[in-house]
Amino acid sequence: MTEHQTGEDRIPRRRLLLVSTNYAPEHTGIGPYATQIAEHWASRGHETHVLAGMPHYPAWSVDPDYRGVWRTTEERGGVSVHRRRHLVPSRQTAVRRALFEATVLGHQLVAPPRMGRPDAVLAQLPSLAGGVVASRLAARWKVPFVPVVQDLMGAAAEQSGISGGDRAASAAAAVEGRVLRGATLVGVIHETFVERVEALGVERGRIRVVPNWSHVAAPSGDRGATRARLGWGAVPVVLHSGNMGLKQGLEVLVGAARLDPEVRWVLMGDGNQRAALREQAAGVPNVEFLPSVGDDEFPDVLAAADVLAVTQRASVLDMSVPSKLTSYFAAGRPVVASVADGGGTAEEVRRSGAGVLVPPEDPAALLAAVRRLDADRTAAAELGARGPRHVAAHLGREAGLARYDALLDEVLADRAGTAAGEQENVRGAGA
Repeated sequence: MTEHQTGEDRIPRRRLLLVSTNYAPEHTGIGPYATQIAEHWASRGHETHVLAGMPHYPAWSVDPDYRGVWRTTEERGGVSVHRRRHLVPSRQTAVRRALFEATVLGHQLVAPPRMGRPDAVLAQLPSLAGGVVASRLAARWKVPFVPVVQDLMGAAAEQSGISGGDRAASAAAAVEGRVLRGATLVGVIHETFVERVEALGVERGRIRVVPNWSHVAAPSGDRGATRARLGWGAVPVVLHSGNMGLKQGLEVLVGAARLDPEVRWVLMGDGNQRAALREQAAGVPNVEFLPSVGDDEFPDVLAAADVLAVTQRASVLDMSVPSKLTSYFAAGRPVVASVADGGGTAEEVRRSGAGVLVPPEDPAALLAAVRRLDADRTAAAELGARGPRHVAAHLGREAGLARYDALLDEVLADRAGTAAGEQENVRGAGA
């Protein structure tokens, strides 16, 4: 490591590898977090490399700019991004997901990044294959390995409702456990993950909570003008933004729309369940599907809604916390969460004070909550206002990125201490 001068601070210049299947230009899910972490390190003078897949999320279709690309290295935001081709299944089953993971694993192990020995290897999980790759590369280089758990793959297979998931859950959990047990430290994005990770054989003393942050800007446009442009008019608008997958259980929105034609239900984004949801919503005129919008427009569209919806299947408890929540809170609109109580998502909504909880997979309960908020606009506005305050107090980007810096500092300080101790033992033996 060399020294990098920044003002009056002297920062050790490091060479770092982040393994994350999802990365920019993906603008939802894990990709934005991985991108901001890597670009933050680069801005601090570290030589930063990312081993990533081809952009495909949330559409589960390879970005047109990368179709036909087998391997590539590109410079993006001061970061060297090494991409390796893999299977992208348009429909999710346990077998198709396994093939996705297998092709990520195989190609990245066969063709790792061409780079010097890093000081540390970090990984964003999922994908599970990315965790295995990062673990093996760290072992090959004999450097610290730190996975950060965004979703738990074993629990996801068990809870998400994916076809064949029950059979895949134990196998995924076994691999996941081996990856996490071999880590120097393990990061988790929410405290509700701690017990599940501990159950996989990781000592609690090696687990660190590194929450996600709000990665979008605050709304800046005129709310009325945005609503007019979108054609929303004066009716109550409930917006769901992000991935349309199995675990979201978005059928509850279509069911609620059937109960009351005077509420507009908008699903914005993409995912492997989008076509099925459109088919279910055929003949329901108050359900609208919108494509994803750019980062510059996204905050204003969220703020233009009356209610922001987050939904999950009743079986989803401790396998994920939707990244959309941080964006929802920043938008300043009330959140209605149709999720299981006791899970991480419910805990985050309750902690923020910016929303209400209703039972999952219950269209009538969801609609009733929306109607109550529409009837009491003052209460709805107060709920919404708590979101940005929660973001400012707990979900700032600088604080979130500082936690990753702290992870690095801890593992590298421990490594330096171990090396110094070994050197002292050698000297003592030769005395």
